[in-house]
Amino acid sequence: MAKLAPVPPLPADIRLMNTTAALLAALGVAALVAMAVAWAAHRPIFAVRSIRIDGDLAHNSVLTIRANAARKLAGNFFTMDLAASRRAFESVPWVRQAMVRRVWPNQLAVRLEEHRPAALWVGETTGEEATDKMVNSFGEVFEANLGDVEDDALPTLRGPEGTSAHMLTMIGRLQPEFAGMDAHIDTLDLSGRGSWRVELDSGAEVELGRGSDDEVVARTRSFVATLPEVRNRYQQHPLLYADLRHNDGYAVRFKGVSTSVEAGKTQKK
Repeated sequence: MAKLAPVPPLPADIRLMNTTAALLAALGVAALVAMAVAWAAHRPIFAVRSIRIDGDLAHNSVLTIRANAARKLAGNFFTMDLAASRRAFESVPWVRQAMVRRVWPNQLAVRLEEHRPAALWVGETTGEEATDKMVNSFGEVFEANLGDVEDDALPTLRGPEGTSAHMLTMIGRLQPEFAGMDAHIDTLDLSGRGSWRVELDSGAEVELGRGSDDEVVARTRSFVATLPEVRNRYQQHPLLYADLRHNDGYAVRFKGVSTSVEAGKTQKK
């Protein structure tokens, strides 16, 4: 039997041409597939037709949220930017955080977390009482309609920008101390120099002074503990003002009476 002669290898330039042709063909097919997918993805059949909203909503309705956010959404099921969509929902008043995901074939699922208001906020730089700013339970400042919380009796925090979280923590520590004199803090002030001051629901003002948080709380506790004895000496006159910024005592002013308390001694003025 005659042996077949071996097939000579193709020249290098022919092999290169074949490889290039195959690669170009593959790229062409991939481009056609990508174009087909892009064309199909932009068809109306993939438009987002419903938005499902979940979450504990106390200050918003689903209809209000849709009306505010939907007009800011762009694209269809495939092309919609989820990060931009999240920002659209978080721009709605009272919304703190939004999580957005696609649900096949044409739905957006949105889970919202609302701000839980803990206090009203007046930044020291603005000095304006009529601002629509509040502090949430995380100590974050946000803007919303104050009319939504007018029945909540929220305290007011007034201090330098960036101190809202610290002040929320501090009012949480001070309020139990003033509860010992059946008083509630209406306003907590923090000056730019770090001095604390409170206004009580009775109308009394108390200068707490400077120092670490622990020092200010301890000073307040001592004041509240000794105040009943001092008041008893003056027929329970209402407290108008107290100044705790003294090293060895404090000064108080009752209605019609001023006095200082130092190391257990009371001096009438």
